[in-house]
Amino acid sequence: MKRRNFLKNITAGIAIPSLVSGFGVRAYSSNPLSRLINSLTIDTDHVLVMIQLEGGNDGLGTFVPLDQYDKLYKARPNVILPENSLLPLTGNDTLGLHPALSGLQSLYGDGQLRIVQNVGYPNPSFSHFRATDIWMSGSNTNEYFPSGWAGRYLSYEYPNFPTGYPNTDMPHPLAVEIGYSMSLSLMGPQTGMGYVIPNTDDFYNLLAGVQDPVPNTPAGEQLAHVRLVAQQSRAYAQAVIDASGKITSQHTYPDTPLAEKLKIISRLVAGGLKTRMYVVSIGSFDTHDQQVDPNDHTKGEHTGLLAELGDAIKAFCDDLKFQGTADRVVGMTFSEFGRRIASNASGGTDHGEAAPMILFGKAVAGGVLGSNPQLPDNPTLEDNLPMEHDFRSVYGTILSDWFCVPPDDVPAIMMHDLPHLNLFDTNLPCVSTGVHDAHQAAGKSLLNCWPNPVTTSVSLEYESEGGATLVQILDASGKIVATPVNTWQSKGQYLETWDASGLPPGTYFCRLLNGGKHQTKMMVKI
Repeated sequence: MKRRNFLKNITAGIAIPSLVSGFGVRAYSSNPLSRLINSLTIDTDHVLVMIQLEGGNDGLGTFVPLDQYDKLYKARPNVILPENSLLPLTGNDTLGLHPALSGLQSLYGDGQLRIVQNVGYPNPSFSHFRATDIWMSGSNTNEYFPSGWAGRYLSYEYPNFPTGYPNTDMPHPLAVEIGYSMSLSLMGPQTGMGYVIPNTDDFYNLLAGVQDPVPNTPAGEQLAHVRLVAQQSRAYAQAVIDASGKITSQHTYPDTPLAEKLKIISRLVAGGLKTRMYVVSIGSFDTHDQQVDPNDHTKGEHTGLLAELGDAIKAFCDDLKFQGTADRVVGMTFSEFGRRIASNASGGTDHGEAAPMILFGKAVAGGVLGSNPQLPDNPTLEDNLPMEHDFRSVYGTILSDWFCVPPDDVPAIMMHDLPHLNLFDTNLPCVSTGVHDAHQAAGKSLLNCWPNPVTTSVSLEYESEGGATLVQILDASGKIVATPVNTWQSKGQYLETWDASGLPPGTYFCRLLNGGKHQTKMMVKI
């Protein structure tokens, strides 16, 4: 029985380990009774780390189809890797790994790497900006979602956010992104669902209480004051400091930007931060030219990027094991598109369609999902790799199998109903929803829409602080399709019944706007 159902029958009930002297304790022991007791008493929620490969990674230069090496050589003689340089994968004689990815080779051998072949979506966009939006939002090419797939999940899990946050049930950020701004992935239906650490230097400055320099101008002093007030008022910043302070020793990491980001994440997870999702990125995968060293194809720009990626992931997994948190963390790579089969005259590859994704961690089902991409006999510059798996199937499977979202709820979050994939260990227990009910009640609920799913009429129960009050219904694209309430009200609780029979089936959002406060709840029309 999944833990969600078990707890509902026993008692009412994001990633936090049980802490003893500041160090993580494994969620399970070898004793079955201990596992049962722990599962009822310890927050053991799961963590997802997303690594964006910005620019469009060349899948055929990352995982080389050995069974079609001759065709590939014909298609890209000026960038292809020598066959004898490729790293073998245990138990797989049809796929060779880029020689820079020895770290991933080691994880594959340990059963901690899942390669998903030929991932994409129908009618793909080759624009970096549009394709990135599609991968982050989970939309079709002709759909425009203002929210991200991860943000919608977090809104589903914490429906009252941001009102009343942080709180005792969720005192920490729902998500953390290490980057200069919050990506679309973490945007919820109404607001961003994450906390941004601009860069690794800012993280360590935060721990040390150091502020960035301010301009030496008359406005500089005021700017410094604003920054100080902002930093003091951010409870999330203090939560990050507290979690970081509990960890004084970590495994060795390479001295690279990506490794430094993953090192911070491991430290926060082990330090007890309840954050569910982390997002980081590594850039420069847009290898239109000089993808490899023309004198040695095992060297060059792509090699350096893959070495940074593979070595950082391996060090991260080693550190998770060192900290005792490996059971609770999985990672995923994604890129806005792949690259063409044939190389161009500039020693590079152009924007393409399908490409592999990587999942890593102790909980994944090791090996390869899908077949090697099938190459034409005489590839041209226009030939692309066909899609085998929709990227949203990967996301949806992560929601159901890792975050334990009931399968019936996944389509409303993803806005699409796509096949489930085999990505995780079949013995993986669904332990991540022991505090689901508490998350649903965390913060202050200002708006409820019921019944949900709705067939004809829906009851809108909301709290107004007084003054102008709006309750709106938005579709998946963010378009306002109805405004059931638009009036001036006195402070109090209100209940309105609204006829939803005219709405076509789909996912919608009820939104309350009142006195500077807002809250959005997901609603499914059937």
